[in-house]
Amino acid sequence: MAAIVSLFAFVFAIVGLSNLSLIQAQKGGFSVELIHRDSPKSPLYNHLDTTCNRVTNALRRSFNRVHRFKPTSVSTMEAEADIISDSGEYLMNISIGTPAFDIVAIADTGSDLIWTQCKSCSQCFPQTAPLFDPTASSTYKTFSCRTSQCGDVEGTSCSSNGSCKYSVSYGDGSYSNGEVAADTLTLDSTTGSPVVVPNVIMGCGHDNDGSFDENTSGIIGLGGGHSSLISQLGTTIDGKFSYCLLPFSEAGNSSKMNFGSDAVVSGNGVVSTPLTKQSPQTFYFLTLEAISVGTNRINFTDKPFGIDQGNIIIDSGTTLTLLPDDFYSELESAVSSMINATKVNGPEGLNLCYDATTEFTVPDITVHFSGADVKLQPLNTFVLISETVACFTFSSLPNFAIYGNLAQMNFLVGYDTIKQTVSFKPTDCSNN
Repeated sequence: MAAIVSLFAFVFAIVGLSNLSLIQAQKGGFSVELIHRDSPKSPLYNHLDTTCNRVTNALRRSFNRVHRFKPTSVSTMEAEADIISDSGEYLMNISIGTPAFDIVAIADTGSDLIWTQCKSCSQCFPQTAPLFDPTASSTYKTFSCRTSQCGDVEGTSCSSNGSCKYSVSYGDGSYSNGEVAADTLTLDSTTGSPVVVPNVIMGCGHDNDGSFDENTSGIIGLGGGHSSLISQLGTTIDGKFSYCLLPFSEAGNSSKMNFGSDAVVSGNGVVSTPLTKQSPQTFYFLTLEAISVGTNRINFTDKPFGIDQGNIIIDSGTTLTLLPDDFYSELESAVSSMINATKVNGPEGLNLCYDATTEFTVPDITVHFSGADVKLQPLNTFVLISETVACFTFSSLPNFAIYGNLAQMNFLVGYDTIKQTVSFKPTDCSNN
């Protein structure tokens, strides 16, 4: 399967200030800026790129993303975390160990394990930053293969000396192998003081390779499985997190990623839909009932995951919204019938494109989840991929359905993993 998708990831900007424990953080919470990858604030900023370049690059990088949905092994605190969007790929900058050691990793809602490249490496992909040295951390510890911590991580095995080893690989050929460990994780705070999270389960990778950028050093898993950052924070964030993704055109502005009580999405315009638990636990499944184009409601009767409920994955790292072939064809036909403009060819995977040198009116499109009607804006449904071409942000994918990040931009999207809901609120993310 080929799809235009990208990784959901974040950057936590860690500052050298006095630390707070989790108990102290419960009293005040914490937050940091949400920074677009292409903002001048980003370490990945390229001043030569235009907005169209960034969109095109995001689509180019994302062809293999769909394979990351199929790995072969798969008290209340308020918190907010930096997100730097890598034009659809996001990076998270956290600190691990004692003393704290800064790392930059892909934050991925399509996987669970937190892992980083470690010294010494038998095989590591090139990275610009130094490797994490576990021997330099006084709080680093490994586990035997008989421990519950080892059992919570998918794809583990026993080494010859009885220590717990992990192995995770992806359909695009990327992989990481190493030891299961625990260490202190440091996150930034709204109080200006970092929050220290002890004993976070992670992978220390000594054999890693694949389609990773040299500006990254691993993956921060944000899925729903036992070993993800979200699950490990657990009751300390009351099972809640939210984000607000900026449009490509507002790369210079900042927003927030929130955890705990700061992640509650409330007020006028909020709609909520149930999360559906199913296998694998990593992914966040919603139930799509229909999509309306103007007054034309197209019911979604496909069962890409074999059941009526939980028939679409929401992933803030996937660029496009991807739908089964027959349903997508009906949707595309409905959209094109309401647009009076000249059709042109777009890049591979983008099926409906128009000449953007002349203005055209985009029809109203509403996504009907169970109990939640999400009305999209034109910036959610069409994107400029060049100075002269605009393309529909929905595409086809055989027997699969993903609700992507272009459809989520300028929405505050909140996850409550205890109440099992996802909420949407139309929001100017540049002012959030």
